Amino acid sequence: MSAGPVIRVRLLVATALVLGACSSQNPAVESESGELSGSAVVFAAASLTEAFAEMAEAFEATHPQASIVFNFGSSSGLATQLVEQGGGDVFASADAVQMQKVVDAQLVRGEPRPFVRNHLQIIVPFGNPAGVEALEDLADPDLKVVLAAEQVPVGRYAQKVLSKAGVTVNPVSEAGDAKGVVGPVALGEADAGIAYATDVAAADGAEGVDIPDELNVEATYPIALTQEAAGNPVAQAFFDFVLDGEGRRIMGDFGFGAVE
Repeated sequence: MSAGPVIRVRLLVATALVLGACSSQNPAVESESGELSGSAVVFAAASLTEAFAEMAEAFEATHPQASIVFNFGSSSGLATQLVEQGGGDVFASADAVQMQKVVDAQLVRGEPRPFVRNHLQIIVPFGNPAGVEALEDLADPDLKVVLAAEQVPVGRYAQKVLSKAGVTVNPVSEAGDAKGVVGPVALGEADAGIAYATDVAAADGAEGVDIPDELNVEATYPIALTQEAAGNPVAQAFFDFVLDGEGRRIMGDFGFGAVE
């Protein structure tokens, strides 16, 4: 796996940009030669950032006239944005709960497809200066622990893990998405957190402490085309690419498990 891939695809970080780049204003077409041209807007969970960036590079290398525009963030925030404002052709969520909100709003074409699995690790600064070895250690009031907010999938998963272990943690802050847990720990601003194993592996300045299988959770990520993707062959092609052999290989390179 390449470490820290350069994100050369277009990245959307504000609602106005997402709406301005939606496929209805920049329609995708397929030429007589069969070459794709145009763009697709992909709303994706923050934990997919590195893997999807590399996947888009591979996709665009195959389809040089097509481009993938990303809006990365918490799955809960992305689902709300899709329901209230639209602007996306593809939605890849870190859990089925947030995907179901978009389905219930009748914004999904077809059925969502589960495409990868993930699990959690305790994340600590490189060298583990606080000596964190288990979930129980996170209850130490002297430790600065960062968790994601419970409405965010990784935050909900973390609370489930802590509940299984019978551990109560009072975090010093609650992050808005998975990357918000990784950052403070990697910078040494926090002693520990609970994050996706894939985010721990991708982080510079941090390492992971394993959570026993019997206490861990399996996070299954679904992906779907939205109603806005109708008539957009770039969106359909990227969706298919994520699910095919090359897409599965790239996700595996970044530590995601396959869904059979």
